[in-house]
Amino acid sequence: MFHDWDSRYADLLKDCQGYTIGKQLNLLTDPEIISLAGGLPSPDVFLKDEVRQISKRCLEDDIDRIMQYTRIQGEPAFVEAINQFLKRDNIEASEENILVTNSGQHGLDIVGRLFLNPGDTIIMDRPTFAGAIVAFRMEHPVFVGVDIQEDGSDIDTYRSAIIKLIDEGRKPKFIYVVPDFQNPSGITMSLEKRLALLDLSEEFKVPIVEDSPYRDLRYYGENVPSIYSLDQQRGGAHVIGLYTFSKLFCPGFRIGFNIAPKQVIEMMLNIKEGNVLNTPKYNQDICTAFLSEMNLEGHLEHCRNYYREKLDTFMTTMESLFPAETGVSWTRPEGGLFVWVTLPEHINTDELLYEAVRHKVAFVPGSAFYGENPETNHMRINFSYPSIDQLNTGLERLANCIKGQL
Repeated sequence: MFHDWDSRYADLLKDCQGYTIGKQLNLLTDPEIISLAGGLPSPDVFLKDEVRQISKRCLEDDIDRIMQYTRIQGEPAFVEAINQFLKRDNIEASEENILVTNSGQHGLDIVGRLFLNPGDTIIMDRPTFAGAIVAFRMEHPVFVGVDIQEDGSDIDTYRSAIIKLIDEGRKPKFIYVVPDFQNPSGITMSLEKRLALLDLSEEFKVPIVEDSPYRDLRYYGENVPSIYSLDQQRGGAHVIGLYTFSKLFCPGFRIGFNIAPKQVIEMMLNIKEGNVLNTPKYNQDICTAFLSEMNLEGHLEHCRNYYREKLDTFMTTMESLFPAETGVSWTRPEGGLFVWVTLPEHINTDELLYEAVRHKVAFVPGSAFYGENPETNHMRINFSYPSIDQLNTGLERLANCIKGQL
């Protein structure tokens, strides 16, 4: 029997560890554990009746095509619905600028495959989305992280890092940002910084990859234009946009899309032809109906109201449980699904997680959100999935766990 599998693995994958967060969540098998960990939207906002009705119609009217291969770039009706969705955000895109993806994670994977050779550099925030780190890490790049500030990316330090890398002959392939209600910090990049980031991109000819999963989930404050739309206003083509409907509609259908200049989309299409081929027509049809038939704006407003109440509950409860003298602090997002909690430096949240599970509560340790040199005294808390009662109870359990370490 052949046993020497390790020697057969591709060099780029021999040290692949996969998605740490997913593995951690697999450990939460006790039904009494209140999970504040996964980035799950609440089933309470899923459009279940609407999906049942549209599914029945689609399967009755078009089942032969639903069960067949379909257009790789995306179903024309869905692409047109995406166009209309983007126009709400002052983005103009034609069919040649859009590639339908099988989730936002698929879109990230395509970006990594397209641009990265082993040893190439990426500029990104510290912390940033762990899923992007995992996707890009498959190509063995070098992550150059810059500590995020209260109003978004530290553009001055970005500039210094880019100049240093260029001097070393390692010009970054792209800058990766989640400018709206960032996962994991919940921080939103200011308009001033978005414009400065575009200036930086234009000056050094380094593209921006703008990841926008949560943009429509704003609960407070004024909307800030997307970096993509600001770039379009300048007549530029410096930005690639990544979108998913997992948080706005539901994650089960695994639908998203990338927007980019025509020549970039053509290359992304080549990659999609080689990995997943096509996105299921049924999934696209349901999402087309979500965008064009299911009262999109009414649904989004319901989501905002629903999640706003949970965010308010989180903030109120945290303030009562962690007075300033505890040394525990947290971000104050205006939207999205996450809050970033910082503990005193001597507390290692990778270790604390096991103690938290014994207290019947779970979170994601902050170390998962660093491409390099992880900090270990942070945690990401999700407030969208648990009920308000579960939020209160879960935070009380977490407080008891943390106070035992202070």
